Amino acid sequence: MAVVRPDEVSSILRKQLSGFVSEAEVYDVGTVLQVGDGIARVYGLSNVMASELVEFPNDVMGMVLNLEEDSVGCVLFGESTLIKEGDTVKRTKRLASFPVGDNMLGRVVNPLGIPVDAKGAIEHEKFMPIERKALGVIARQPVKEPLQTGIAAVDAMIPIGRGQRELIIGDRQTGKTAVAIDAIINQKYTHSEEAKATGIEPVYCVYVAIGQKDSTVAQVVAKLEQHGAMEYTTVVSAPASTPAPLQYIAPYAGATLGEHFRDNGKHALVIYDDLSKQAVAYRELALLLRRPPGREAYPGDVFYLHSRLLERASKLNDELGGGSLTAFPIIETQQGDVSAYIPTNVISITDGQIYLEPNLFNAGVRPAINVGISVSRVGGSAQIKAMRKVVGSLKLDLAQYRELAAFAKFGSDLDKVTQRTLAKGERLVELLKQGQYAPVPVERQVVSIFAGTQGYLEDIPVGDVKRYEKELLEFVDLNYPNIFNEIRETKTLDDELVETIKKALTEFGGKFKKTEE
Repeated sequence: MAVVRPDEVSSILRKQLSGFVSEAEVYDVGTVLQVGDGIARVYGLSNVMASELVEFPNDVMGMVLNLEEDSVGCVLFGESTLIKEGDTVKRTKRLASFPVGDNMLGRVVNPLGIPVDAKGAIEHEKFMPIERKALGVIARQPVKEPLQTGIAAVDAMIPIGRGQRELIIGDRQTGKTAVAIDAIINQKYTHSEEAKATGIEPVYCVYVAIGQKDSTVAQVVAKLEQHGAMEYTTVVSAPASTPAPLQYIAPYAGATLGEHFRDNGKHALVIYDDLSKQAVAYRELALLLRRPPGREAYPGDVFYLHSRLLERASKLNDELGGGSLTAFPIIETQQGDVSAYIPTNVISITDGQIYLEPNLFNAGVRPAINVGISVSRVGGSAQIKAMRKVVGSLKLDLAQYRELAAFAKFGSDLDKVTQRTLAKGERLVELLKQGQYAPVPVERQVVSIFAGTQGYLEDIPVGDVKRYEKELLEFVDLNYPNIFNEIRETKTLDDELVETIKKALTEFGGKFKKTEE
């Protein structure tokens, strides 16, 4: 039997050890001190970062919000009943993030990017942190490109540009979501071949539902699918049944997806429906984390909660690709009180507001937009020239009508000028009424509003105004299609085109009266 020398033994051992890889993993771990109401206090995570994701047992994820001397306060994105005192908590070493990419379009996901529409898993391109510092002034350019909502009252009097933040505010059940959904449906034209030919770039939409009923979210998704709008839309759903932490992060997740499109030179529209429910969810978390309550028990940083979100909406300069992110935050008021805490906060952050009034809604004026206090701080620079030319005194006419209508109720004798103002106002209000889920292309709006502002409706009974508009647009479509084509292509209204429109209106006026008789 051969004798193995000691140096050979050591060389064999060295050879075997060289292929040995340690399988021990080092985790930064902590222990749960206390858990309940969607909040966990953890001891021992000394190197953890604010907003970092941490892993609890039973696949429950959490996010670090409070960094205190002796413990860490975490919010839970799952059931707190699955976690007990003494459980081990692991660091993930990554900040709370959201998956982005074109694969997200057409899907309904929760604020962590997990699909909830039973259509299978999503292959993610990459993750982006949900909290990002808004870009500075140098990286931006003025808002000047129109974002058409398809709602005549908005596109004519409260124009919205790509990169703007326009607040939709009003009491419950006044049609706030309807305005936002119409705006999404109207972006379908930006994805058409016709739009590409006229240089209009497509707009991708993100609808963030916060604290709503599951059935409401399902109805919205069904409507978007019915109108073919889900192809370019992602719905981020955090209904009332989800824990408050998910409702709190939902708007940031939506903004992150919108920023992905913007940073790649594309255009995005994000709707936050609604931010008053997000503020309530955040107040709940803040009070449970023992942060000092301020006015109305909201934490002191509730303004920062919304300002850092809405500041991310912007139009990038050409060096960065010229992409844009437009934001439509929605705020629900109580009894029309726009001077309450959260409404005034968001009004001061945004570039204008669309105020929906219950009295108008109940009177059958839909969309129930109060023209008096609705405003766009971007104004005419976000309108096509043709629209700017025909709108003229429309807003002033309506404001005067509202003022005089209040006095006319007293039934006193009115002079001829007042009667004319009231008659014109009534017809304009009727003209601007619009059905839900029926956005109107801008070139058709221009012709309708031209008829209203130039006095072609004077002899039309108020009850026939909508029929007049419908038949007028059909008539122009058949006999003068070049009017629509020219407005669509040139976006301007030269003297020759104005004369053609006047000729078409006069010709149709004669025919309309005949059918009326």
